[in-house]
Amino acid sequence: MSELSKIKCGACDRDAPQVTEAEVAEYHPQIPDWQIVVCDGIKRLERQFAFSDFAGGLEFSNRVGHLAETEGHHPAILIEWGRVKVSWWTHKIRGLHRNDFIAAAKTDRLF
Repeated sequence: MSELSKIKCGACDRDAPQVTEAEVAEYHPQIPDWQIVVCDGIKRLERQFAFSDFAGGLEFSNRVGHLAETEGHHPAILIEWGRVKVSWWTHKIRGLHRNDFIAAAKTDRLF
């Protein structure tokens, strides 16, 4: 289990800094299945999870939704037959924050 998955997401305001390259180098190896992508000019963490049917993906998505409510940090979730794509980024700062890496690690734990 990743050390990140043991940490609670903290409150983040518009002035919070995005993660540094050094922080990315520390956090990303703890969630190796996640890709850092740029969408609309915003860095995000993204991972696709595979399922044998739609119902399994829907159940997983509901667990991720519950996690999001508990942490006060919300992803984009795309549910399709046989797969779910989860994308974490911090909307307020338009980029990646430590909370995104924490949430990704907790998402891995749910899977």
